[in-house]
Formats: sequence, C-alpha cells, structure tokens
Amino acid sequence: MTLDPFLLDLLEDPIDHQPLLYVPTRDLLYNPRRRVAYEVRDSIPVMLPDESRAVDEDEARQFGEDPGARLTGPAA
Repeated sequence: MTLDPFLLDLLEDPIDHQPLLYVPTRDLLYNPRRRVAYEVRDSIPVMLPDESRAVDEDEARQFGEDPGARLTGPAA
C-alpha cells in the first residue's frame, strides 16, 4: 500500500532534515546522502534513526532506477 501524498509532502530525514526517496515497491524511504533506508510498516514510516539500515551501492542504484520512486517534500 502506498503512502498518502499529503504525508509524503511532509516527510524528511530525521537526521539531516532533507527530502527522502520513497520507493513504494520496497515499502521504504531512502536517504541517498546518508545511504540509509527507513522501513514502512503497515503504511506507517518508521523514521527512527536506530531503526534505519545501511544501503549498499547496488541497492541504492536499484532505488534510483525504480519507476515508482519519488522524492518527499513540498517541492516533489
């Protein structure tokens, strides 16, 4: 299930306060600057830094190439 567009306009990384890449096919939000992913559980983004996971180069490339991915934030 995808996240509400209104919610996506509000989301930012809790550490660097910048937009994230929402990848609905993987149910996650990805920060390419910090190379971490936040899981989306039952349509709820888990934005706790301790719950994030590291992302390797191959996975990061896949996120960027996903046709359904979009940036969060009001300018998206």
